[in-house]
Amino acid sequence: MAKSYAFFLGCMIPNRYPGIEQAMRNISPILDIELRDMEGASCCPAPGVFKSFDKTTWLALAARNLTIAESMGCDILTLCNGCYGTLKEANEILRTDAGQREKVNAVLADVNKEFHGSIQVRHVAEALYRDFGPEKIGGLVKKPLPLKVAVHYGCHLLRPTKYREIKSSERPRFLDEMIDVLGVKSIPYRDKMLCCGAGGGVRTASLDVSLDMAKEKLQNVQNAGADLIVTPCGFCVFQFDRGQIEIKDRTGQFFNIPVIHYVQLLGLALGLPPEKLGLFNNAVSAEPVIKKILVP
Repeated sequence: MAKSYAFFLGCMIPNRYPGIEQAMRNISPILDIELRDMEGASCCPAPGVFKSFDKTTWLALAARNLTIAESMGCDILTLCNGCYGTLKEANEILRTDAGQREKVNAVLADVNKEFHGSIQVRHVAEALYRDFGPEKIGGLVKKPLPLKVAVHYGCHLLRPTKYREIKSSERPRFLDEMIDVLGVKSIPYRDKMLCCGAGGGVRTASLDVSLDMAKEKLQNVQNAGADLIVTPCGFCVFQFDRGQIEIKDRTGQFFNIPVIHYVQLLGLALGLPPEKLGLFNNAVSAEPVIKKILVP
């Protein structure tokens, strides 16, 4: 029987990288996963911005999304670290803090909603690791991928650990394991756990600082000889993909490193064609990687 999820898209993926959504929708039947659309869902809202100004407003906006999933009777599945961070943390806070829950439900009453705490929030990487595991995912592979991959976890997938399912935030291995079973080699590189530079409003408030952080990480990835960067976060995809064009415009240096989401890489290994995985829409072309895979 298929596992059903309330599919939370957030803002970045449908607006900037709809190919990630396309990939998830096309791999879900192979994984026996049913994705149910969350009608009326809004921004998560962003964990590093709203919460910094007013925690109750942040919780109320998140709780409204959570109540949509509660009404569907499904756990939430998200493809974005930021969305996961907000919804997971808000869900846990409201389930355990009666005072905050009372405040938020007073706000939600104006739109005829009430938070009950009846569902869980899952990130696709965490859900697949917990529910399938590397061995089962490896057993579904139809096309091993001869690639050297720089894995970027992203901050909100791992921290703060008290609100996360995966407890190792310093030297995590679960995503590397889920990538290695695809026939890919996850390679080590300097400052692997460094932030992409976009989160916490940094990209909006100080683009030059944000791009300096991205540039350092891209340089480390290039020095390690990776074919591409793979991340489970739509916002990190945006920062590394679009950021390469912005860095080129500012400095003239172009790294030309393709950046894709984990579910797109998984789709390739499951045997789906690139056009069903949204791999032709990025600022930095993924065609060199695709050609390498498709060579007999």
